[in-house]
Amino acid sequence: MGELSRDSGKGGSAMALGGAWKAVVRGGPGGGTSVLDGAWTPIDMARSSLTWRSALYLAVSLAFGLGWFVVLVVGLALSIATAIIWVGIPLLALLMIAWRFGAMLERGLVRAAFGVAIPSPYRRLAPGRNPLAKLKSMAADPATWKDLLYLGLLFPVALVEFVVSAVVWGTTGTLLFMPVITAFDGGVEVSFGFISYWAGNPVTALPVSVGGLVFLVLAMYTTRVMAIGHASLARLLLGQSSSQAENRQLRERTAHLQASRARGVDAAEFERRRIERDLHDGAQQRLLAVAMDIGRARAKLDDDPEGARALIEQAHSGTKEAISELRDLARGIYPAILTDRGLDPALSGLAGRAPVPVEVDVDLPERPPAAVESIAYFIVAESLANIAKYARATRASVRVVREDAWVVVEVIDNGVGGAVARRNGGLSGLADRAATIDGMLIVDSPPGGPTIIRADLPCTW
Repeated sequence: MGELSRDSGKGGSAMALGGAWKAVVRGGPGGGTSVLDGAWTPIDMARSSLTWRSALYLAVSLAFGLGWFVVLVVGLALSIATAIIWVGIPLLALLMIAWRFGAMLERGLVRAAFGVAIPSPYRRLAPGRNPLAKLKSMAADPATWKDLLYLGLLFPVALVEFVVSAVVWGTTGTLLFMPVITAFDGGVEVSFGFISYWAGNPVTALPVSVGGLVFLVLAMYTTRVMAIGHASLARLLLGQSSSQAENRQLRERTAHLQASRARGVDAAEFERRRIERDLHDGAQQRLLAVAMDIGRARAKLDDDPEGARALIEQAHSGTKEAISELRDLARGIYPAILTDRGLDPALSGLAGRAPVPVEVDVDLPERPPAAVESIAYFIVAESLANIAKYARATRASVRVVREDAWVVVEVIDNGVGGAVARRNGGLSGLADRAATIDGMLIVDSPPGGPTIIRADLPCTW
């Protein structure tokens, strides 16, 4: 199956090896990567850059909205008015290119401000270098006219967002900095409906600043709500339609299955070469030696019976060793105990042959498909072999459980850690096996241990 190298000089990492090699990325403080899934507690919102990026965008988007409103109104009016003399046609084409560029820019701004990625919804342009064909493709694309609608709505939407933002953030800033204001301008009367408070100096203005903290929380929540609304509008008009999203998912799924199939073929070819190598270097050589010993014994049978007997004994011993190697080779292809009795006895057998104590816990209400059992068995077998070779561990554990429609396999050891997955190595071979049924292998092995190898294997596909 290859090898597992351990490098204690590198930091530990969690590697997910499924349809492709991917790093496990986790969100930072704030518990989310966009306003749609960000945390709602005041402390997390204050710590998250999403809040302040959203507030900045909502404050300046009015300028973008006003600019595009003027450009579109004037441009469309001139294009329509001059279309009768053909001047408006090229003007409309240029305007269409401009608003598509503006929509692309807006997608980037929405991602930068709100953390919401909007995939490009555009159809493929006509091939070749004919600009008229490309313009025709752009005009026939529904996404082009959805861009126009969004940019047309951007001004009124941004106007409302700007007014609300100016009120809540202006009030918040005024209250928070009331001690500074009173220090330069003298006393200030603060009124909230029927309640009035006189702040005559910076000290008496401190309670007003405390009230400003309450308005700060209100401003952050208001900003988050407006950011979610704006991002949702952008996804609706600038994003892909439901059919486009479904087609994109199908294409991604097809590409993933093609990659999984290719990795499955590679894994099968690797296994075939391993079996050929083991047969050639092991059992075949021993059987050849047995044949030679029997031939020599037959030649000495009349002249040297004792020498012939020794050669026959040697051939008999070689035959038993060849049978043992063939049995081990067959077990490596697909162990009989796995077929007859299932994962629990098969894994217990592996644990019994391991050089370190291994605790086995198999909790499966029913036997999974044969392919899942086989992959789970070989993941545990390779992991225990790596523990024996590299980990310098004193104990290990194997856990196999059913979680919904998945079989989860975990192998943990208390060794030195620092396991690194290398292409064409043991772990990548295990990942290739898991990928054949759309499973995933995850390796978490910080220096100093422990090492955790987890495989999620689907029971349906």
